[in-house]
Amino acid sequence: MTRRSSLDDSGDATEINLSPMIDCIFILLIFFIVTTVFVEEPGVEIVKPDATTDLDLEKNSIIVAISADNKVVYGGKELGVAGVGARVRQLLTRDELPVIIQADASADHGVFSDVWSEIKNAGAKKISVSTRND
Repeated sequence: MTRRSSLDDSGDATEINLSPMIDCIFILLIFFIVTTVFVEEPGVEIVKPDATTDLDLEKNSIIVAISADNKVVYGGKELGVAGVGARVRQLLTRDELPVIIQADASADHGVFSDVWSEIKNAGAKKISVSTRND
């Protein structure tokens, strides 16, 4: 029985080229990073009102929050009722995203109604209210 040598005809050791495998791994990594959906939090603590029915909301959406002291917040920055329309209009020019209003249970209905009107006038086609269902 003869043994084969790991040396080829020229006397050099054979090597495995790992570059294509590393390229594939980097391409997969980039693909997963690009396709990941990032959820943007409103930046203020909200106690959501109770609801008897619920519907799953889309993860990729514009979230506007109304705090207990009637401050309107987007992305951790206070907008005020007057600033909601311009901000939503600006965000809708990039993508046709749904808008979710997270209003605190103690927030005034008038402020909620004004925010809803501003979002509707900004051109949002789908507006939802975030509630909790125990």
